[in-house]
Amino acid sequence: MFLGDTIAAISTPLGEGGIGIVRLSGKDAIQIADRLFRSPKGKTLSNIPSHRIIYGFIKDPSIGETVDEVLVSVMRSPNTYTKEDIVEINCHGGMFPLRKALELAIKEGARIAEPGEFTRRAFLNGRLDLSEAEAVLDLIRAKTDESRRIALEQLKGRLSEKIINLRDRLTGQCALIEAYIDFPEEDIEFDSKNAMIESIETILSELASLLKSYDEGRFFREGLGVAIVGKPNVGKSSLLNALLQKDRAIVTEMPGTTRDIIEECLNINGLPLRIIDTAGIREAHDMAEMEGVKRSLRAIEDADLVIVVIDGSEPIKNEDFEVLGKVKDKNTIVTINKSDLISAELRKYRSAEVTALLLSYSPRLINISATRGDGLDKLRQVIFDSCLKDWKEQREGIIVTNLRHKIAIRSAHDSLQNALKAMDTEQPVEIIALELRDALDRLGEIVGAVTTDDILNRIFSDFCIGK
Repeated sequence: MFLGDTIAAISTPLGEGGIGIVRLSGKDAIQIADRLFRSPKGKTLSNIPSHRIIYGFIKDPSIGETVDEVLVSVMRSPNTYTKEDIVEINCHGGMFPLRKALELAIKEGARIAEPGEFTRRAFLNGRLDLSEAEAVLDLIRAKTDESRRIALEQLKGRLSEKIINLRDRLTGQCALIEAYIDFPEEDIEFDSKNAMIESIETILSELASLLKSYDEGRFFREGLGVAIVGKPNVGKSSLLNALLQKDRAIVTEMPGTTRDIIEECLNINGLPLRIIDTAGIREAHDMAEMEGVKRSLRAIEDADLVIVVIDGSEPIKNEDFEVLGKVKDKNTIVTINKSDLISAELRKYRSAEVTALLLSYSPRLINISATRGDGLDKLRQVIFDSCLKDWKEQREGIIVTNLRHKIAIRSAHDSLQNALKAMDTEQPVEIIALELRDALDRLGEIVGAVTTDDILNRIFSDFCIGK
């Protein structure tokens, strides 16, 4: 990647639409677009003011053929997304005019942008810091209003401000200790040991608070993984359809209808769910069912939350307890489905002992009817509360949603703890300085004050081309 190049890409989704955009960014963006653009009034892009839209046509300069009727936006540096000159050609939203306009821009000297290169240039040119650049992708991928809000807060720099503040305070401590190391013959005054310990402990507490927010905040970025499991024909697919309020999964009375996992997205109180309907767990009768059961077990391992479905229209069987045994160490909700079909005899059978046994697998036991909708509102609330019970109180603060940020904060936290231990055991001052400097660097990785090409490549490769 060369910052001196002018890059171009289609920045709208592929397919048919009302409008499609070809974006150019770089020092030659306006000149390249000018060679393709023709205004009915003879205007040129080079002469119009910044942040203006002009009507005209894109033409192939080699043969004079009109490619499309367009509106062209001209935005001059530094007041642009990348802090470079940007031109956006608004074409009709079909693939041919978009591809043809892009092809002509490439012929005139631009090159195809790499994934995320526009945003990467925004970072490298100081328009965004690294955590704000990552928030751009989170905002694009947001599946609920709450996840959008969290991404927007990060894009506005709330996390960056916090990290920068922590780094500034650590920098002051580092400067004092390193000055003492560099000039031991000078009687340099620095904070007393107790004052330094108090400052580090305060920063540790703030880092711990950020780490705590990740366990819940990540669900809004990645979605809460929920697996619906049970033996065959207990109503797992019916429950999925009821929660989605559409017929997504095939439902029949024949056991083993679902042979593969089905994944869909759901929104509960702003929390995005990746909800998975699994094949019934039992001794498989053929190769296809055997593979389905294997995938069901993998879904259990990967899930953040497991919903076990038990058929309430019949006595609980050993197969149900075998399923419960497989989710014993998971965050689990047990649902008794077909509650509308429970007879008086079955209610008598469901003794206090049986209920107590079910509660030993999970404290969350709910009666539902997937076909009638009974208990589903309660189930939705329990799903939310089981993972985000304190969210309403915590969401006013800064939320960490990115695993990369969590790892960096954890590393900084560990280094500061090591610094305190070094001070407590009266180790050389150089050791304390080394740990403080490491904590400073780890926090710097979050905002991009400390970075490598590997980190940048990993982050921006997740972006689509054109952003």
